[in-house]
Amino acid sequence: MNRNKFVDAEDAAALIRDGDTIGLIGGGGGLVEATLLHKSVEQRFLNEGHPKNLTCVHALGIGDRKTHGMNRFAHEGMVKRVIGGHWVWSPRMQALARENKIEAYVLPGGVVMQLMREVAAKRPGLMTHVGLGTFVDPRFGGGKMNEAAQQDLVDVMEIDGREFLRYRPFPVDIALLKGSFADDDGNISLDQEPANVDIYAMAAAAHNSGGKVIVQVRERVRNGILPARAVRIPGALVDAIVVDPAQRQGYDLIYDPAISGEKQADDPIPPMPPFSIRQVVARRAHEELREGAVINYGFGVPDEVASIVAAKGEQHRYYQTIEHGTYGGTLLTGTLFGYARNPSCMIDGPSQFDFYSGGGLDIAFLGFGELDIEGNVNVSRLGGLTVGPGGFIDIAQNARKVVFCGTFDAKGASIESGNGVLTIHRHGEVRKLVDKVDQITFSGRQANLQAQEVIYVTERAVFRLAKDGVKLIEIAPGVDLQRDILDKMSFIPLMDTPPEPINQTYFMDTAQ
Repeated sequence: MNRNKFVDAEDAAALIRDGDTIGLIGGGGGLVEATLLHKSVEQRFLNEGHPKNLTCVHALGIGDRKTHGMNRFAHEGMVKRVIGGHWVWSPRMQALARENKIEAYVLPGGVVMQLMREVAAKRPGLMTHVGLGTFVDPRFGGGKMNEAAQQDLVDVMEIDGREFLRYRPFPVDIALLKGSFADDDGNISLDQEPANVDIYAMAAAAHNSGGKVIVQVRERVRNGILPARAVRIPGALVDAIVVDPAQRQGYDLIYDPAISGEKQADDPIPPMPPFSIRQVVARRAHEELREGAVINYGFGVPDEVASIVAAKGEQHRYYQTIEHGTYGGTLLTGTLFGYARNPSCMIDGPSQFDFYSGGGLDIAFLGFGELDIEGNVNVSRLGGLTVGPGGFIDIAQNARKVVFCGTFDAKGASIESGNGVLTIHRHGEVRKLVDKVDQITFSGRQANLQAQEVIYVTERAVFRLAKDGVKLIEIAPGVDLQRDILDKMSFIPLMDTPPEPINQTYFMDTAQ
């Protein structure tokens, strides 16, 4: 090949035209995020006022709640539309959506990844059951998150007597991607990255849409250096490459070969996480595990369950997975959620979601923002803010068992736990167990149709989804059923009299 694809970041940003649809990749914490390219596009807009009126598409959360990721694009006039799976890492973009200064859409993270494959193949969209009965179902909003969002992105179809959703395809003009190495012909390796996510699918979608694929890498190497199996994006798809020698694996992670799966490192058993109310929830949720289960953890309280598994040295007992495409290892938490140390396997994100969509997960541990009388859960719009589910819908709707983990209420609660009892000094100001959720991210009705096992674990009560609604099955020792539970809910649950007590050892600061 004689064509030189290597350019500087400013020239790469100049390839983006006003009104382009840009495909972005990331997973929070800087995971597989083209940080330098994002910065260069933002700087060009601030200097020149271009590119403007962009449409941004992304499957998972991208950013740091401050300046990185989607925050780089959160300028009035720069973006006109966002189709995003998860928004919480960009408060500035959330504000633009809330103020109707952009068209805000949310689609399930796995759906976005798989839709890019359909765009690449020029098929008539993604036909799937994922999203039925939730807010992305056009009968419940079609993923439109504000008044400015008027375009229909989803249709209901019937095939062989079964309902499906069709997510409509659209062309991608620019893909901004990140790799590790690029050879002289433009072949891209992801060898030093913590995950593959949907990088190839997005590259193929942009290329076959007649768009451009722009990739940043840490190092340029000569032809012949990269083994064929190390190349994840062939040079035939790549239009421009920017070399960033300072590139990191994440915002707070320079380079660790145990994170990218290149090398196995010593991984001593970590200490048990500090005792807290979150730990009470996680300890009870942990009891739902079974030997040999294929599992997934959501962000927040559920990743405390992963911390318990690591502290107990139990990783070998289960098949732990991450929606980014990773299997095995010790799952990291907090801002490094989505990373794993010493993973056993890395596949592409769309393929991981194929596995999830077909029922491959035995157990999913997920958070909840609101829960209602029908067993519906909301995590996608809270307090008027566009949050987005990421891979939540794809995972929750298809796992054989779903364990929702979270506190009973929010904002200002004062709770003391110890000596085997729970003492509530002050209840939270925000009810989470409501008569009707603001938005259906998980459908209790759909779960019953699919015969899923669903459990809702809080620090003071445990509930189960029954055919007729939500049933209270356990209460914490020290808690008054009427005062601390029933009076603080907006609906009356089904229950036996009296409900079973939650194991008191979960409420001891020495519990293991």
